[in-house]
Amino acid sequence: MSTAPILLVGGSGHVGRWTARSLRQAHPDIPLLLGGRNLANAQRVAEKMGGAEGVVLDLSAQDLGLGHREVSAVAVLLSDEHRGALHFAQSRRIPHLSVSLGINEIAPEVAAYMRQPEAAPVVLGTEWLVGATSIPTLEFARAFSRIHDITIGALLDEHDAAGPAATDDWERQTQTLPAALVRRDGAYVWRMGDEIKTSFRALDGTEMEATAYSPYDVVGLATATGAPNVQFHVAMGVSSSRRRGEAFSTEILIELSGEDQDGRPLRTRHAVVHPEGQMPLTGLGVAMTLERLLGLDGGPVTPAGLYFPHQLLHPAAYWPRFEQSGGQILELNVD
Repeated sequence: MSTAPILLVGGSGHVGRWTARSLRQAHPDIPLLLGGRNLANAQRVAEKMGGAEGVVLDLSAQDLGLGHREVSAVAVLLSDEHRGALHFAQSRRIPHLSVSLGINEIAPEVAAYMRQPEAAPVVLGTEWLVGATSIPTLEFARAFSRIHDITIGALLDEHDAAGPAATDDWERQTQTLPAALVRRDGAYVWRMGDEIKTSFRALDGTEMEATAYSPYDVVGLATATGAPNVQFHVAMGVSSSRRRGEAFSTEILIELSGEDQDGRPLRTRHAVVHPEGQMPLTGLGVAMTLERLLGLDGGPVTPAGLYFPHQLLHPAAYWPRFEQSGGQILELNVD
């Protein structure tokens, strides 16, 4: 197992700090490189983490500005337009994980993997909160012999600070890309124009105006379950906890319908909730994916391949860390 540091591109931002925190809690001695836009800020965050170093990266350079310095894995937590970190990782034959790119931006990562499929693992990490949606959904799906519909509603509280990099990603994927991929009657189609406007019920029953969205969960869950209808909706507003007068939270509402193991109609509704918002779960997913890639969890190093996070994160390992972080799973009544 390599003792070279893990490079977090965007490591001094919100997601980076939560990722570093999760890695540090599980592996106190693992060295980290926190790459940021501002050296002083990156160094300040690194100093607080301990065992970390803040650096400024040049994503357009072949060596990212690191020279011959060894790195064990790369996690990209902001938009890398040059795909410099991906090319760096493949040239070094080390794992690469990106949680920034939208489903319509998949081509450069896939092409790079296809060019060098034997080089190292490449993880398409832009599942909603990096496994916190797909892993629970696939667990709930075990109750079904056949799934007809998967509908997911993600509620982001407007007070849930995401940081400038995540905000840029959100604006790029929702404003400049006004179409959402869904699966409908077994076919993948793009919802556009007024068709992307929708709604869903929050945890407390409040109807939220929402927008159709297409993280990798749409294709990942459709492929894993065979469900002919899969759609994902995102709303930004007041979370159910804040309507109760409490602090903001993040909510993921997961509805499945189909047939149970005896062939009878079955419909379930669950909520994934975190009282501190989206970042703890995102950081946890990134950290655990890196651990699995490098074998830090005690298993074998992940072989070269093209992966989604839910293919790497085993529920038996994920659930304890999820609960330890403060995450909750709630079973809801089906109307």
